[in-house]
Amino acid sequence: MSTTEKPAELEVPARDLLPVRTAQVRAFVALCQRDVWVSVRRDLVSFLAQALLQPLFYLFIFGRVLPEIGAAQGAYGTLLLPGILALTLVLTALQNTSLPLVIEFSFSKEIEDRLLAPLPAWAVGIQKVVIAAVRGVIAAILIIPLAALILPGGVDLGGADWLGFVLVVAGGATVGAAMGLVLGTSVPPNRISVMFAIVLTPLLFTGATFYPWSSLHSLQWFQIVTLFNPLTYVSEGMRAAIVGGPHLATHWIVVGLAVSTVLFGWWGTRGFTRRAVD
Repeated sequence: MSTTEKPAELEVPARDLLPVRTAQVRAFVALCQRDVWVSVRRDLVSFLAQALLQPLFYLFIFGRVLPEIGAAQGAYGTLLLPGILALTLVLTALQNTSLPLVIEFSFSKEIEDRLLAPLPAWAVGIQKVVIAAVRGVIAAILIIPLAALILPGGVDLGGADWLGFVLVVAGGATVGAAMGLVLGTSVPPNRISVMFAIVLTPLLFTGATFYPWSSLHSLQWFQIVTLFNPLTYVSEGMRAAIVGGPHLATHWIVVGLAVSTVLFGWWGTRGFTRRAVD
């Protein structure tokens, strides 16, 4: 009587996965190091001009000129600064994700070289988000000493909640970069300039940048509209951490940032993987 042995199932030992994970981490870090080196050596001046020029003019006109001529209250600059920080943070991260992706997917084809790295396609997209978020953080931090020079009363950070500030900065930069990943992978190259005009203008003026959200109680419909803008939660989070006073409830700020990060992160990585495979 013969017996038939059942073939053993093929399983990959956990120890064999370790070299693969190590290679992926090294590749991810190498891509980040390359982007940082390029940013410092080649793109530093253009990056600073792109990230800081518009916010500085906002601070100068709205925070210095208008109070000087009596068209705005003298303390308006204090209320304006958190919104400008949030705007700089989100827009810098958004633009530094979307614009390079449009170029790399359509003209330079540099993305093909990145996809040869021993990484899943979605991880290459996450690497783009990380670098863009870091750029957004750097731009936002640079605004603070420049604002101290521009605003009449300087910048008073004596009562700042630094832990809250760090969390809002990290969340806002991630949300902005994830939104850029969505735009960079879903908009055709010949439509990107039109899309920026369509997206950035409402994003700018409905994001509680130039006004506290709580001051919109007399325009309740517009107050509700602003809640659909991720920039609102970053601006209000900045006000809560730096200025204090009336602001959107802290738990709603946390919920808004978390939902925005998950939604745009999922949408962006899905779109990036689809474009990479195509």
